[in-house]
Amino acid sequence: MMESPGQKALLRRDGFTFKHFFAAHDRCAMKVGTDGVLLGAWAPLCPSPRRILDIGTGCGLIALMLAQRTGEGVIIDALELDDAAAAQAAENCALSPWGDRTRVIHDNILTYALSSTERYELIVSNPPYFPVGIPCRDIGRDRARSTTTLTHEHLLDAARRLLRPEGLFMLVLPLSIGEQLIFQARRQRWFVRYRTEVADNPGKSPHRILLGLSPTEGETCYSALTLRDGDRAYSAAYRALTADFYLG
Repeated sequence: MMESPGQKALLRRDGFTFKHFFAAHDRCAMKVGTDGVLLGAWAPLCPSPRRILDIGTGCGLIALMLAQRTGEGVIIDALELDDAAAAQAAENCALSPWGDRTRVIHDNILTYALSSTERYELIVSNPPYFPVGIPCRDIGRDRARSTTTLTHEHLLDAARRLLRPEGLFMLVLPLSIGEQLIFQARRQRWFVRYRTEVADNPGKSPHRILLGLSPTEGETCYSALTLRDGDRAYSAAYRALTADFYLG
């Protein structure tokens, strides 16, 4: 986080302080991190969405970032399976300036996709991505990190059920896992419309990928982003992307 010396003493330690909201995350398995910030700041808002779904919202970070980026009348539904995380997300949203436009739904995405009548112009997700393996001691963290309970095939199917034909499904993943998801997405008749590869430093290979998928075929917008300069300071591109969120 970018902060001035005078701000440091005022910051709470149970979460992350942004310019216009605070995201408490002490009761969530997965904390506020760069992946979520990247997706929340990067996700294209075209065509202008009227309803947005955040799958696996955790503490509500991405939902709140999208609420900040959109105007009155845009509703953000934040879906979360974990009990404690859903409760914390609801508190974070209620205390934010956009409590009237954010709704936390405590449910499983697979169940929600089958039962909901809502349809969305934009769906976002920082999904679980580790393959099934040795579980974490923390069951909530294991569920948030791995595909034990939510495979990418099922995630793509659920998103298709909930997305309008002209809508976009935006994700952030490790590059290698993202390539696997693209392969699966193409098998399920998704089209890659946005692809941004993210590297830590100049000269380093990309380690993350930001993806925008659509059920409607169209041109793909390719780009790249480097998080830091050679001196390890945040790059101008990353600072510009996150300028409305990080304290400076």
